[in-house]
Amino acid sequence: MVVRALVVWVLLAVVAVANGVARNFLLEPRIGEAIAHVAGTIVLCALIFLVTLATVGWIGPTRPLEASLIGLLWVVLTLSFEFLAGHFLFGHPWERLLGDYNISRGRFWILVPVVTYLAPRLALRMRGIWSR
Repeated sequence: MVVRALVVWVLLAVVAVANGVARNFLLEPRIGEAIAHVAGTIVLCALIFLVTLATVGWIGPTRPLEASLIGLLWVVLTLSFEFLAGHFLFGHPWERLLGDYNISRGRFWILVPVVTYLAPRLALRMRGIWSR
């Protein structure tokens, strides 16, 4: 189950990068950075949930705790990649990386790790795989 969860996380990472590229090159020039950020966040959250819904049966959790642990694993991997790669590979300052989580400034990126964590459990429930 863990290996399959990791495979799906890689797929989610590819989807997230593609979403970011589309946001930067298609949305930002037309609607501006602030609105593109919000739209891109909403689209990515929907994509995360759809990929999870499509793959949760293959991953194999059968209990809510297993699904929650998968979500937690995905969040840890996502935040690690986002902050470590963002800072050390792409040279973004920590302030910029943390700035995407500042809701008071119209930055709603916090929804991505929240949805990433909740998606496996909700998808498990929706697919009717839930056992007690």
